[in-house]
Amino acid sequence: MASDIVAELAPTGVLRAGINLSNFLLVTRKSANGDPEGVAPDMAREVALRLGVAVKYVPFKTPGELADEAGRDVWDIGLIGAEPQRAETIAFTAAYCEIEATYLVPAHSPLNATSDVDAEDVRIAVTGRSAYGLWLERNIRRAGLVRTETLDDAFDAFVREGLDALAGLKPRLLADQAKLPGARILDGRFTSVQQAIGTAKSNAAGATFLRGFVEEAKSSGLVARLIARHAVRGLSVAPAA
Repeated sequence: MASDIVAELAPTGVLRAGINLSNFLLVTRKSANGDPEGVAPDMAREVALRLGVAVKYVPFKTPGELADEAGRDVWDIGLIGAEPQRAETIAFTAAYCEIEATYLVPAHSPLNATSDVDAEDVRIAVTGRSAYGLWLERNIRRAGLVRTETLDDAFDAFVREGLDALAGLKPRLLADQAKLPGARILDGRFTSVQQAIGTAKSNAAGATFLRGFVEEAKSSGLVARLIARHAVRGLSVAPAA
């Protein structure tokens, strides 16, 4: 491994991997010592193996908090959804996996398709600064967004305030649907969250290495094996860049 790549991605001698704990598809549990386990932590561990260093997990409650620390010597790589706003400070790889995002609507809702949701007087509950929430901020023109801190808060606001739609990742919405008799998940998706690996924009050599790693991880079947290992439903391998 080239010394400049290791110097950029593991300047302290270990790979500090920023992990978003709120993504229940990519972080499925914690180990006995408290480390996160799942597809994202395993991807970080594979990067560390390629670099020949140990991995140290740096957990964050939300992806927004992880993104805020870009370039501040807190983490060396961050595993979150690649979004244009985040790409202003983070050099992302192409996606290694994708997650479908859509809407849950209450019983007797007149909304039947994802395209129906962006309408006057429609209010959407969404977890603020999530990847799909950032997409909605860029693309919703007529409906109103009710932003919350967490996934659970978004569901609570949807129910408590009688909102018209709950935006989220489809696997989570399936669980929420089970709590609300008659609620429906709209067919299709409004976006697909692109889960990627990022590093500080100053790490040019490291970013190039990470892009190559992700493409190899997809083509070799590594990402598919990690998804199967953790028995994750609703997660698919992203296409080649």
